[in-house]
Amino acid sequence: MRHPFLIILLFLIQFAFLSGSTALAATKQEVQFKDITITTSNTHLLLFGIVKNDKNNDMEQALHSGIPMRFSFFIELFRTRENWPDEELISMEFSHTLKYDTLKEHYQVELEEQKKSISTYHTFQEAMQVMNEINGLRVIELSQLLPDSSYELRMKAELYKKTLPMNLHYVVPFVSLWDVETDWHTIEFTY
Repeated sequence: MRHPFLIILLFLIQFAFLSGSTALAATKQEVQFKDITITTSNTHLLLFGIVKNDKNNDMEQALHSGIPMRFSFFIELFRTRENWPDEELISMEFSHTLKYDTLKEHYQVELEEQKKSISTYHTFQEAMQVMNEINGLRVIELSQLLPDSSYELRMKAELYKKTLPMNLHYVVPFVSLWDVETDWHTIEFTY
C-alpha cells in the first residue's frame, strides 16, 4: 500500500519542479529593460532606463502580507579595444527596496544609489514606477573616459518578489521560484 502513495508523491514533486521552471522561464521573458538612455552631464556619464515588469499583482499581494520587495541592479562599463582584452572601468550594484506600512497605509521606497533616500507614496503604482526606474545614475566621471574610444555598458536587474528573513530561503527551497531576473542588456557607444 505504501508504494502507490510514494509513486504519487514523487510524481507531484516532479510536477512541481517542472511547472516551476517553466513559470520561471516565462516570467524571465516578461521582465526586460526599455527606454535606455546614456547621456552626459558636465562631469559624469549618466544612465536612464526602466524595467518593464508585468507581475505587479503578485508582488502587491506579497508586499501587503508584510514581505518587503528588493530589486537589485548590476551595471558594468568596459572600454573595448581591438586586438586587446576589454578593460573593465566600472562594476556596480545597487538596490531599490519597497516596504508597505500597514498602520499609515503608505509605501516607502529606498533608493540605494541616491544615498539611501527614502520616499513615501500613497499608491502601489506610484511606488512601483520608482522601483522600476534608473533615473540619472552617475556611472563614471567623464575625465576617466578617452575621447574617440569605444565602450560597452552592460546592465541586469534581479527582481525579488519575496524576501525571507534570516536566510530562510535556504530552508524553504521553493521560494527561489519567485525570483525573477532580466538578461544582460548591452549598449555599445563611442565617447
